Amino acid sequence: MRLARTGPQLALVLGALVLSASPAVAAPDGDVRVNPEKAAPGTTVTVSTTACGKETYGKGESEAAGKFHLLPGDREGVLVGKFTLPSDAVSGTDTVTLKCPPRIKQTVTYQISGQPVGAVEAGFGWAAGAGADGGGSGSQYALGTLLLGGAAAGVLIRTRRRVTARNTA
Repeated sequence: MRLARTGPQLALVLGALVLSASPAVAAPDGDVRVNPEKAAPGTTVTVSTTACGKETYGKGESEAAGKFHLLPGDREGVLVGKFTLPSDAVSGTDTVTLKCPPRIKQTVTYQISGQPVGAVEAGFGWAAGAGADGGGSGSQYALGTLLLGGAAAGVLIRTRRRVTARNTA
């Protein structure tokens, strides 16, 4: 009987864990990454790739933001390019195409959210500066972890109360 009650609770916690994990946006070979995975208009998007091998230069083009250059990143063999989404970019997906000599071509898509990143600039409180860097992804992970921890704690407390009530009766 106890297992019948614990099963749905465990499924709920595992479901929350799976949904809080962000999907990786990459080419089939796993050598192109877009950060952030869900960008808002006005956000700077960073694209990194190892698809170019030993090349030290490449070109990229975003359907929403236009052309940009791929230059060597912090690690050897990684090329990095940045572009800023226009403030009038519409929600949906954006396709980024990367080209490197001699004939390497990679395509990756990511989401455009259509919502501003960070807090509303209200002029007071700590929230006015939150997300001012355009990232905001760290706070999303922290919020997901907090919600997941709260759900797990709730399940444990509820299960403990039921066991205690059953033992005292």
